[in-house]
Amino acid sequence: MKSLIINGTPTTPEVQFNGTSGILKIEGRSIPENPEDFFNPILSWLQAYFSHPKSQTEFHLILEYVNSGSAKFLLEMLRMVKEQLNSGGSVGIKWFFEEEDESIEELGQHYTDLLKIPIEIIPIKSE
Repeated sequence: MKSLIINGTPTTPEVQFNGTSGILKIEGRSIPENPEDFFNPILSWLQAYFSHPKSQTEFHLILEYVNSGSAKFLLEMLRMVKEQLNSGGSVGIKWFFEEEDESIEELGQHYTDLLKIPIEIIPIKSE
């Protein structure tokens, strides 16, 4: 499957979804003015990918800041991952946060508790 690459901006994260390796990564700040415009192509790509996924998928979220509009779409993405897990797929989810950033850490924990899926929450040492 063709990869999805979206360059990051000051208001949108970088997206590197590698359809060949199964490594899906979102990294950066997510405060788009129109979250639907940014996230709908990502959701469409994920839907197509999960129709024929790799035997092992890794989903990495490395977020600095997330606004409420973005949080809604992240939840939708994680719901798609949950469906894949429920159908027997193998998806590892890693949620990275800067170790002093309690709000991003808590958001990852919130998604874990809400969706009842295994999300590895990993602190990154601040420099």
